[in-house]
Amino acid sequence: MSPVFRAEVVGSMLRPRYLKEARARLAAGDLTTAEFKRIEDRSVDEAIALQEDVGLDVVSDGEMRRRDFMASLYEGVEGAEATPSRALTWKHVVTRAEMTWSIPFSVTGKPRRTRAPAATGYAYARARASKPVKQTLASPLLANWVWNAEALRDVYGDPFELLADTAALVADQAHELAELGCTYIQIDAPDIAGLADPRRSDVHPASGLPIDRLLSEGLDLVNGIPQGIDGVTFAIHLCRGNIRSHYATSGGYERISRQLFGRLTNYQVFLLEYDDERAGDFAPLADCPDDKTVVLGLISSKLPQLEDPDAIAGRLTQAAAYHPRERLALSTQCGFATDMEGNAIGEDAQRAKLTLVADLAHRFLPAA
Repeated sequence: MSPVFRAEVVGSMLRPRYLKEARARLAAGDLTTAEFKRIEDRSVDEAIALQEDVGLDVVSDGEMRRRDFMASLYEGVEGAEATPSRALTWKHVVTRAEMTWSIPFSVTGKPRRTRAPAATGYAYARARASKPVKQTLASPLLANWVWNAEALRDVYGDPFELLADTAALVADQAHELAELGCTYIQIDAPDIAGLADPRRSDVHPASGLPIDRLLSEGLDLVNGIPQGIDGVTFAIHLCRGNIRSHYATSGGYERISRQLFGRLTNYQVFLLEYDDERAGDFAPLADCPDDKTVVLGLISSKLPQLEDPDAIAGRLTQAAAYHPRERLALSTQCGFATDMEGNAIGEDAQRAKLTLVADLAHRFLPAA
């Protein structure tokens, strides 16, 4: 069995103001690349120090070097570019006020990796962390959203071919991370959770692929990413969208749990958003094999209000009725900044949330 990290981090941290300002100065030509990299390094150092200081069992680089959580699908990738494509409607988690946020990249041809920003970032973080370092990569199924039949008609006959090529790209990145000594890789897959939204039709709204096909052949593509990679714990993170305290979809896991747990056999850890009613109840956890770790995202990264510790402890007990307590862990429901702007939450609240995760996980979950 893979090790259980009781207190988890999902990945992204709030970008400090000085990093945002430095990125703007770099774009304007007022800062050299070398100067910017030193500032970027500082932000990674501080993110790691914060996570270790509050007592998390595994840390990330805060995704400080990324524009957004999908960056591994287009940064350093030939055939993809940082040109926004499909616009999506998002709702505020409290007010339900709507905003538009666009998928941050476009695909113009077969994706092929030309650089390795994820591997470079991991190598830096590993050298500075005293705790195990997690590296996150975006799910290949997110490529559904950049399908453009007109632009790609001479490249692909079927949008599923794009998904397959994207899965190969992600697998290539995972292999390189493993060769660098990375022992924990997380695939971020909000679009899989989106397949559970009861408002969706029976086809994907962007690619037109049947939902049933995505929950079978699509999940098989995702399950293929860890194949041939030894000594690495693979995790998959599901949420319903997390941009600037807004969400994209709703729906409990019961609509997808059998396919999710039944097909993703090469994953040892499932990080599942569970911070509010949009995620449904814990009953679908009964479909998860007992030897898998379920990380419960019970702490909101969207809202500054700190959760009641007793209420969270009670929810851990409720979840343990469906999955062995010794294979449960705790995290925030998602990262704090899946794009540069980040959620409407301050740095003090971010620290308090992560402190709560570590404290509750180590008090109420069995030691590994």
